Amino acid sequence: MLVFGIAVSVNGAEWDRFRGPNGSGVSETSGLPAEFGPAKNLVWKTALPPGHSSPVLSGTRIFLTAYEGDKLLTLALDRTSGKILWRREAPRPRKERVDSRNSPASPSPVSDGKNVYVFFADYGLVSYGLDGNERWKLPLGPFDNLYGMGASPIVAGDKIVLVCDQTRGSFILAAGKDDGRVRWRRERPEALSGHSTPIVFEPKPGVMQIIAPSSFRMDAYSVATGETEWFVHGLASEMKSVPVAVGDTIYINGYNLPENDPGKQVKVPSFAEMLEKNDTDKDGKLSIKEMPDKKHESYFPYLDLAHDGFLDAEDWRVYTLMMSAENGLLAVRPGNGRGDLTATALKWSYRRAIPQLPSVVIYRDVLYMINDGGVLTTLKPSTGEVLKQARLRGAADRYFASPVAADGKVFFVSLNGTVTVLEAGPEQTVLSKNDLDDESYSTPAIADGRIFIRTKSALWCFGAK
Repeated sequence: MLVFGIAVSVNGAEWDRFRGPNGSGVSETSGLPAEFGPAKNLVWKTALPPGHSSPVLSGTRIFLTAYEGDKLLTLALDRTSGKILWRREAPRPRKERVDSRNSPASPSPVSDGKNVYVFFADYGLVSYGLDGNERWKLPLGPFDNLYGMGASPIVAGDKIVLVCDQTRGSFILAAGKDDGRVRWRRERPEALSGHSTPIVFEPKPGVMQIIAPSSFRMDAYSVATGETEWFVHGLASEMKSVPVAVGDTIYINGYNLPENDPGKQVKVPSFAEMLEKNDTDKDGKLSIKEMPDKKHESYFPYLDLAHDGFLDAEDWRVYTLMMSAENGLLAVRPGNGRGDLTATALKWSYRRAIPQLPSVVIYRDVLYMINDGGVLTTLKPSTGEVLKQARLRGAADRYFASPVAADGKVFFVSLNGTVTVLEAGPEQTVLSKNDLDDESYSTPAIADGRIFIRTKSALWCFGAK
């Protein structure tokens, strides 16, 4: 039997990290409303500065990050009233590039019930007490992520763990919760730009592990030492979703390009062939002007790992790996194996309508997976059998937030702020569609019969009255 409840609240009342208990997206609370909006079942609404981080609940507090002009902010709100109790500003020695779909305040906080920990790519890690007093700071970076950093820190035992994947120089580190000193750091040489937040996994017998997906592979690191316990290959080249552990199995989805779908993959010519056909100035490298077509011109910024305006043999090797990888949802059962488990640990895979950003949620023996375009697939977690696949009815939109589930309901938040509530089950039965009329990139939090949803301008709290 496997136990993975390191960050899981026993009574389900806490949602203390991104996607709640151990990143599962599931709460054990009850009494949640199916219908809500500005004039229905609204407990409170609090205006906020912008940011994509998701709300985190701990004790009587809600924690969020945000930005306001040049300020990087951590906010604490009262869980009952929504009142902002304190706001603290982190240092901002630089402004890193972020994709238009990202923000300087995308990683979510994490709390251990006594303190809160936040990460800003423009500075590093900062810890505050529940009263807002700063405890420690750990400068990190600068970073080189094509999209901007997005992975959230997590608590694992007495450590704060953070994954920093980027174009070059990716790593994972663990810092002491009490002092912020780095306990260990491990390089992730295969990892490219992505922002997958890890989870905790503890096999019995075995050591407490951090499950951290990256480009092409997923690693399990010892929390104590940072050493890799096991790994599997077969992931997409960009990983942004959170793994989910249920029983002895870990589920992870990854998507990069349409050309990474099975049947759509194209053979990439060798670098020698490319030079022979396209290296017009014979310098042994390829510039954007020497790309063979518009498609490769559009790929160029993603392939130029050194950002020097040229593609060399190493850039082309990575490109070949990127194009040979497959989009997919994988179910991995590691057992108590060590080392490379690629040949033995894959339980099943599914490779249609895979999300790039939303993670899966597994609730009452159904796996829910919604892709960026709103196609919802329900599957049987034990076998990968497809139970139903259809576009989410009446909610055609883009999806960045991950689904969450509780009280016999599954919640999906679209970019335009439509929250679709399904009855739990494979049939995808819609209970309601609730329009908040405000953009949302953030994954909701659920606890104590309430759902907390962050939109572009506010944090909403809904509960049955």
